[in-house]
Amino acid sequence: MARSAQTLPIFSGAPVDTRRRPLRDVRLSVTDRCNFRCGYCMPAEVFGPDFAFLPRAELLTFEELALVAGELVALGARTLRITGGEPLVRRDLERLVVLLRELDANEALGGEPLDIALTTNGSLLAGLAAPLRAAGLNRITVSLDALDPATFARMSGSALPLQRVLEGIGAAVEAGFRGIKLNAVIRRGVNDGEIPSLVAYARAEGHTLRLIEYMDVGTTNGWRLDEVLPANEILARIHALHPVEPIAPSRPGEVANRYRYVDGRGEIGLIASVSAPFCGDCTRARVSADGRLYTCLFAAEGIDVKRHLRPVADPRALRDALRDRWTSRDDRYSELRDAATANRLPKVEMFRVGG
Repeated sequence: MARSAQTLPIFSGAPVDTRRRPLRDVRLSVTDRCNFRCGYCMPAEVFGPDFAFLPRAELLTFEELALVAGELVALGARTLRITGGEPLVRRDLERLVVLLRELDANEALGGEPLDIALTTNGSLLAGLAAPLRAAGLNRITVSLDALDPATFARMSGSALPLQRVLEGIGAAVEAGFRGIKLNAVIRRGVNDGEIPSLVAYARAEGHTLRLIEYMDVGTTNGWRLDEVLPANEILARIHALHPVEPIAPSRPGEVANRYRYVDGRGEIGLIASVSAPFCGDCTRARVSADGRLYTCLFAAEGIDVKRHLRPVADPRALRDALRDRWTSRDDRYSELRDAATANRLPKVEMFRVGG
Protein backbone atom coordinates (compact mmCIF):
# COMPACT_ATOMS: atom_id res chain seq x y z
CA MET A 1 0.00 0.00 0.00
CA ALA A 2 1.31 3.43 -0.93
CA ARG A 3 2.05 5.87 1.85
CA SER A 4 -0.34 8.82 1.98
CA ALA A 5 1.07 11.98 0.46
CA GLN A 6 1.92 14.87 2.74
CA THR A 7 0.93 18.43 1.99
CA LEU A 8 4.00 19.88 0.33
CA PRO A 9 4.61 23.61 0.60
CA ILE A 10 5.22 25.30 -2.72
CA PHE A 11 7.37 28.41 -2.82
CA SER A 12 6.17 31.38 -4.85
CA GLY A 13 7.12 30.90 -8.50
CA ALA A 14 8.58 27.40 -7.95
CA PRO A 15 7.54 24.79 -10.53
CA VAL A 16 5.62 21.64 -9.68
CA ASP A 17 5.35 18.42 -11.63
CA THR A 18 2.18 16.87 -13.07
CA ARG A 19 1.31 15.47 -9.63
CA ARG A 20 1.80 18.81 -7.85
CA ARG A 21 5.14 17.77 -6.34
CA PRO A 22 7.69 20.57 -5.92
CA LEU A 23 11.44 20.15 -6.30
CA ARG A 24 13.18 20.16 -2.91
CA ASP A 25 16.00 17.62 -2.86
CA VAL A 26 18.85 17.14 -5.33
CA ARG A 27 21.42 14.38 -5.45
CA LEU A 28 24.66 15.31 -7.19
CA SER A 29 26.73 12.34 -8.30
CA VAL A 30 30.43 13.18 -8.61
CA THR A 31 31.65 9.79 -9.88
CA ASP A 32 30.39 6.41 -11.00
CA ARG A 33 33.37 4.67 -9.40
CA CYS A 34 33.24 2.85 -6.08
CA ASN A 35 35.66 0.83 -3.97
CA PHE A 36 32.85 -1.47 -2.78
CA ARG A 37 30.85 -4.00 -4.80
CA CYS A 38 27.60 -4.19 -2.86
CA GLY A 39 25.34 -6.78 -4.46
CA TYR A 40 22.28 -4.52 -4.44
CA CYS A 41 24.12 -1.81 -6.39
CA MET A 42 27.30 -3.00 -8.17
CA PRO A 43 27.54 -6.79 -7.98
CA ALA A 44 31.15 -7.87 -8.48
CA GLU A 45 30.24 -10.51 -11.05
CA VAL A 46 29.02 -7.73 -13.34
CA PHE A 47 31.30 -4.85 -12.38
CA GLY A 48 34.64 -6.63 -12.33
CA PRO A 49 38.21 -5.33 -12.58
CA ASP A 50 37.89 -4.70 -16.31
CA PHE A 51 34.63 -2.77 -16.17
CA ALA A 52 34.90 0.51 -18.09
CA PHE A 53 33.84 3.43 -15.91
CA LEU A 54 33.35 6.94 -17.27
CA PRO A 55 36.48 8.67 -18.59
CA ARG A 56 37.39 11.63 -16.41
CA ALA A 57 36.67 14.07 -19.27
CA GLU A 58 33.05 12.90 -19.27
CA LEU A 59 32.51 13.82 -15.62
CA LEU A 60 31.04 17.18 -14.80
CA THR A 61 33.60 19.49 -13.25
CA PHE A 62 32.91 20.83 -9.79
CA GLU A 63 32.17 24.22 -11.34
CA GLU A 64 29.65 22.62 -13.72
CA LEU A 65 28.00 20.71 -10.89
CA ALA A 66 27.73 23.93 -8.88
CA LEU A 67 26.18 25.71 -11.85
CA VAL A 68 23.56 22.99 -12.28
CA ALA A 69 22.91 23.00 -8.54
CA GLY A 70 22.46 26.76 -8.56
CA GLU A 71 19.80 26.56 -11.26
CA LEU A 72 18.01 23.78 -9.35
CA VAL A 73 18.11 25.93 -6.20
CA ALA A 74 16.46 28.71 -8.22
CA LEU A 75 13.71 26.18 -9.07
CA GLY A 76 13.08 25.25 -5.44
CA ALA A 77 15.82 22.85 -4.26
CA ARG A 78 16.82 23.33 -0.62
CA THR A 79 18.86 20.18 0.09
CA LEU A 80 21.90 19.20 -1.97
CA ARG A 81 23.32 15.73 -1.32
CA ILE A 82 26.69 14.67 -2.76
CA THR A 83 26.71 11.05 -3.90
CA GLY A 84 28.50 8.63 -6.21
CA GLY A 85 29.44 5.86 -6.79
CA GLU A 86 31.53 6.46 -3.73
CA PRO A 87 31.96 10.26 -3.70
CA LEU A 88 35.10 10.24 -1.56
CA VAL A 89 37.11 8.51 -4.30
CA ARG A 90 36.97 11.79 -6.23
CA ARG A 91 39.83 14.07 -5.24
CA ASP A 92 39.43 17.47 -3.59
CA LEU A 93 35.76 16.96 -2.85
CA GLU A 94 35.84 19.70 -0.24
CA ARG A 95 36.27 22.18 -3.10
CA LEU A 96 32.83 21.23 -4.40
CA VAL A 97 31.38 21.77 -0.92
CA VAL A 98 32.85 25.29 -0.90
CA LEU A 99 31.29 26.02 -4.30
CA LEU A 100 27.92 24.70 -3.17
CA ARG A 101 28.09 26.71 0.05
CA GLU A 102 28.54 29.85 -2.03
CA LEU A 103 25.04 29.22 -3.39
CA ASP A 104 23.70 30.45 -0.04
CA ALA A 105 23.79 33.88 -1.67
CA ASN A 106 21.11 32.81 -4.18
CA GLU A 107 18.18 35.20 -3.82
CA ALA A 108 15.71 32.31 -4.15
CA LEU A 109 16.78 31.11 -0.70
CA GLY A 110 15.62 34.28 1.01
CA GLY A 111 18.55 34.26 3.39
CA GLU A 112 18.15 30.62 4.46
CA PRO A 113 21.30 28.48 4.10
CA LEU A 114 21.26 25.35 2.00
CA ASP A 115 21.38 21.94 3.62
CA ILE A 116 24.46 20.27 2.10
CA ALA A 117 24.87 16.57 2.84
CA LEU A 118 26.99 13.59 1.80
CA THR A 119 26.30 9.88 1.47
CA THR A 120 29.39 7.66 1.69
CA ASN A 121 30.40 4.09 2.46
CA GLY A 122 32.76 5.58 5.05
CA SER A 123 35.90 3.70 4.01
CA LEU A 124 37.79 6.92 3.20
CA LEU A 125 36.03 9.18 5.67
CA ALA A 126 38.64 9.13 8.45
CA GLY A 127 41.01 11.39 6.54
CA LEU A 128 38.37 13.61 4.95
CA ALA A 129 35.76 14.33 7.62
CA ALA A 130 37.55 17.36 9.06
CA PRO A 131 38.22 19.17 5.74
CA LEU A 132 34.67 18.49 4.58
CA ARG A 133 33.31 19.96 7.78
CA ALA A 134 35.56 23.01 7.44
CA ALA A 135 34.35 23.49 3.86
CA GLY A 136 30.74 23.78 5.02
CA LEU A 137 29.24 20.27 4.81
CA ASN A 138 26.23 20.00 7.15
CA ARG A 139 25.46 16.32 7.39
CA ILE A 140 26.86 12.87 6.69
CA THR A 141 25.09 9.58 6.01
CA VAL A 142 27.18 6.38 6.12
CA SER A 143 26.11 3.11 4.52
CA LEU A 144 26.58 0.34 7.08
CA ASP A 145 24.86 -2.94 6.25
CA ALA A 146 26.40 -5.14 8.95
CA LEU A 147 28.61 -5.16 12.02
CA ASP A 148 29.69 -8.77 11.79
CA PRO A 149 32.92 -8.68 9.71
CA ALA A 150 31.99 -11.69 7.59
CA THR A 151 28.51 -10.39 6.84
CA PHE A 152 29.92 -6.93 6.16
CA ALA A 153 32.36 -8.42 3.64
CA ARG A 154 29.56 -10.34 1.95
CA MET A 155 27.35 -7.27 1.72
CA SER A 156 30.10 -4.88 0.60
CA GLY A 157 31.73 -7.30 -1.83
CA SER A 158 35.05 -5.83 -0.73
CA ALA A 159 38.15 -6.81 1.21
CA LEU A 160 38.20 -3.36 2.84
CA PRO A 161 37.74 -3.98 6.57
CA LEU A 162 34.71 -2.95 8.58
CA GLN A 163 37.03 -1.19 11.02
CA ARG A 164 37.88 1.47 8.43
CA VAL A 165 34.22 2.41 8.18
CA LEU A 166 33.84 2.56 11.97
CA GLU A 167 36.95 4.73 12.19
CA GLY A 168 35.48 7.01 9.54
CA ILE A 169 32.29 7.40 11.56
CA GLY A 170 34.37 8.20 14.64
CA ALA A 171 36.36 10.79 12.70
CA ALA A 172 33.12 12.46 11.58
CA VAL A 173 32.02 12.78 15.18
CA GLU A 174 35.40 14.25 16.14
CA ALA A 175 35.13 16.72 13.25
CA GLY A 176 31.88 18.05 14.71
CA PHE A 177 29.22 16.27 12.68
CA ARG A 178 26.08 15.57 14.67
CA GLY A 179 23.00 13.62 13.78
CA ILE A 180 24.96 11.13 11.68
CA LYS A 181 22.68 8.69 9.87
CA LEU A 182 23.56 5.07 9.23
CA ASN A 183 21.85 3.44 6.23
CA ALA A 184 21.41 -0.33 6.17
CA VAL A 185 19.85 -2.14 3.22
CA ILE A 186 18.22 -5.26 4.64
CA ARG A 187 18.02 -8.48 2.61
CA ARG A 188 16.09 -11.37 4.07
CA GLY A 189 18.38 -14.33 4.68
CA VAL A 190 21.53 -12.27 4.06
CA ASN A 191 21.89 -9.59 6.72
CA ASP A 192 18.54 -9.39 8.50
CA GLY A 193 20.21 -11.09 11.47
CA GLU A 194 22.29 -7.93 11.85
CA ILE A 195 19.33 -5.78 12.87
CA PRO A 196 19.83 -6.20 16.66
CA SER A 197 23.54 -5.34 16.54
CA LEU A 198 22.98 -2.37 14.23
CA VAL A 199 20.29 -1.07 16.57
CA ALA A 200 22.53 -1.53 19.61
CA TYR A 201 25.47 0.24 17.94
CA ALA A 202 23.40 3.20 16.79
CA ARG A 203 21.78 3.60 20.21
CA ALA A 204 25.11 3.40 22.01
CA GLU A 205 26.82 5.90 19.70
CA GLY A 206 23.92 8.33 19.37
CA HIS A 207 23.42 7.85 15.62
CA THR A 208 20.15 7.49 13.70
CA LEU A 209 19.78 4.11 12.04
CA ARG A 210 17.73 3.95 8.85
CA LEU A 211 16.76 0.50 7.62
CA ILE A 212 15.95 0.25 3.92
CA GLU A 213 13.94 -2.38 2.12
CA TYR A 214 15.94 -4.17 -0.57
CA MET A 215 14.88 -2.49 -3.83
CA ASP A 216 15.03 -3.42 -7.51
CA VAL A 217 17.39 -0.59 -8.44
CA GLY A 218 19.13 -0.90 -11.79
CA THR A 219 19.02 -4.06 -13.87
CA THR A 220 21.92 -6.11 -12.53
CA ASN A 221 21.24 -6.81 -8.84
CA GLY A 222 19.04 -9.89 -9.37
CA TRP A 223 16.29 -8.49 -7.16
CA ARG A 224 13.71 -10.95 -5.84
CA LEU A 225 10.61 -10.04 -3.90
CA ASP A 226 11.12 -12.91 -1.46
CA GLU A 227 14.38 -11.28 -0.32
CA VAL A 228 12.55 -8.12 0.72
CA LEU A 229 12.01 -7.87 4.47
CA PRO A 230 9.03 -5.50 4.74
CA ALA A 231 9.42 -2.47 6.94
CA ASN A 232 6.58 -3.54 9.22
CA GLU A 233 8.41 -6.78 9.98
CA ILE A 234 11.66 -4.90 10.60
CA LEU A 235 9.77 -2.58 12.93
CA ALA A 236 8.26 -5.50 14.84
CA ARG A 237 11.71 -7.01 15.41
CA ILE A 238 13.05 -3.71 16.72
CA HIS A 239 10.00 -3.03 18.86
CA ALA A 240 10.46 -6.43 20.53
CA LEU A 241 13.99 -5.37 21.54
CA HIS A 242 13.35 -1.73 22.37
CA PRO A 243 9.78 -0.37 22.23
CA VAL A 244 9.33 2.48 19.75
CA GLU A 245 6.58 4.94 18.87
CA PRO A 246 5.98 6.89 15.65
CA ILE A 247 6.97 10.54 15.34
CA ALA A 248 6.12 13.15 12.73
CA PRO A 249 8.32 13.72 9.68
CA SER A 250 11.01 16.34 10.18
CA ARG A 251 9.99 17.95 6.88
CA PRO A 252 7.55 17.39 4.01
CA GLY A 253 8.77 14.87 1.45
CA GLU A 254 10.92 12.92 3.93
CA VAL A 255 11.28 9.35 2.68
CA ALA A 256 11.82 7.61 6.04
CA ASN A 257 9.02 6.81 8.45
CA ARG A 258 10.42 7.96 11.81
CA TYR A 259 10.15 6.29 15.20
CA ARG A 260 11.67 7.12 18.57
CA TYR A 261 12.65 4.75 21.31
CA VAL A 262 10.25 4.96 24.24
CA ASP A 263 13.24 5.04 26.62
CA GLY A 264 14.44 8.27 24.97
CA ARG A 265 17.62 6.85 23.44
CA GLY A 266 17.30 8.19 19.93
CA GLU A 267 15.29 7.27 16.87
CA ILE A 268 15.20 5.03 13.81
CA GLY A 269 13.86 5.46 10.29
CA LEU A 270 12.32 2.89 7.97
CA ILE A 271 12.40 3.37 4.19
CA ALA A 272 9.68 1.23 2.64
CA SER A 273 9.85 1.88 -1.09
CA VAL A 274 8.57 -1.62 -1.86
CA SER A 275 5.87 -2.25 0.74
CA ALA A 276 4.68 1.35 1.24
CA PRO A 277 5.73 3.51 -1.74
CA PHE A 278 6.07 7.24 -1.16
CA CYS A 279 5.92 8.43 -4.77
CA GLY A 280 3.09 10.81 -3.91
CA ASP A 281 5.37 13.16 -2.01
CA CYS A 282 8.71 12.51 -3.72
CA THR A 283 10.56 15.79 -4.23
CA ARG A 284 13.89 14.44 -5.53
CA ALA A 285 15.93 14.93 -8.65
CA ARG A 286 19.27 13.30 -9.45
CA VAL A 287 22.17 14.60 -11.51
CA SER A 288 24.49 11.87 -12.75
CA ALA A 289 28.26 12.30 -12.86
CA ASP A 290 28.17 12.60 -16.65
CA GLY A 291 25.55 15.32 -16.61
CA ARG A 292 22.11 13.76 -17.00
CA LEU A 293 19.09 14.71 -14.90
CA TYR A 294 16.93 11.85 -13.64
CA THR A 295 13.63 12.46 -11.86
CA CYS A 296 13.28 8.99 -10.35
CA LEU A 297 15.70 6.46 -8.88
CA PHE A 298 14.10 3.87 -11.18
CA ALA A 299 14.11 5.98 -14.35
CA ALA A 300 15.32 4.54 -17.62
CA GLU A 301 16.35 7.82 -19.23
CA GLY A 302 17.64 11.19 -18.12
CA ILE A 303 17.85 14.44 -20.00
CA ASP A 304 21.26 15.67 -21.10
CA VAL A 305 22.17 18.87 -19.24
CA LYS A 306 25.81 18.80 -20.30
CA ARG A 307 24.86 20.22 -23.67
CA HIS A 308 23.95 23.45 -21.86
CA LEU A 309 27.36 23.49 -20.15
CA ARG A 310 29.81 22.72 -22.95
CA PRO A 311 31.54 24.13 -24.88
CA VAL A 312 30.12 27.32 -23.31
CA ALA A 313 27.67 27.39 -20.43
CA ASP A 314 24.19 28.80 -21.13
CA PRO A 315 22.53 29.23 -17.70
CA ARG A 316 19.19 30.40 -19.13
CA ALA A 317 18.88 27.41 -21.46
CA LEU A 318 19.95 25.14 -18.61
CA ARG A 319 17.29 26.50 -16.27
CA ASP A 320 14.62 26.23 -18.96
CA ALA A 321 15.56 22.60 -19.64
CA LEU A 322 15.49 21.74 -15.94
CA ARG A 323 12.16 23.49 -15.43
CA ASP A 324 10.61 21.80 -18.48
CA ARG A 325 11.71 18.37 -17.30
CA TRP A 326 10.41 18.88 -13.77
CA THR A 327 7.04 20.27 -14.84
CA SER A 328 6.51 17.30 -17.19
CA ARG A 329 7.52 14.74 -14.54
CA ASP A 330 4.95 12.02 -13.81
CA ASP A 331 7.14 9.30 -12.23
CA ARG A 332 5.56 6.85 -9.79
CA TYR A 333 7.49 3.65 -10.40
CA SER A 334 7.22 2.25 -6.87
CA GLU A 335 3.43 2.58 -6.89
CA LEU A 336 3.29 0.57 -10.13
CA ARG A 337 5.97 -2.03 -9.36
CA ASP A 338 5.10 -5.69 -9.23
CA ALA A 339 7.23 -8.81 -9.00
CA ALA A 340 6.55 -9.78 -12.60
CA THR A 341 7.82 -6.57 -14.16
CA ALA A 342 10.50 -5.29 -11.74
CA ASN A 343 13.43 -7.11 -13.34
CA ARG A 344 12.29 -6.57 -16.93
CA LEU A 345 12.00 -2.81 -17.01
CA PRO A 346 15.20 -0.96 -17.96
CA LYS A 347 16.44 1.32 -15.18
CA VAL A 348 19.53 3.44 -14.61
CA GLU A 349 22.06 1.74 -12.33
CA MET A 350 22.07 3.25 -8.84
CA PHE A 351 25.83 3.85 -8.77
CA ARG A 352 25.36 6.35 -11.60
CA VAL A 353 22.85 8.54 -9.77
CA GLY A 354 23.30 7.92 -6.04
CA GLY A 355 20.78 6.25 -3.71
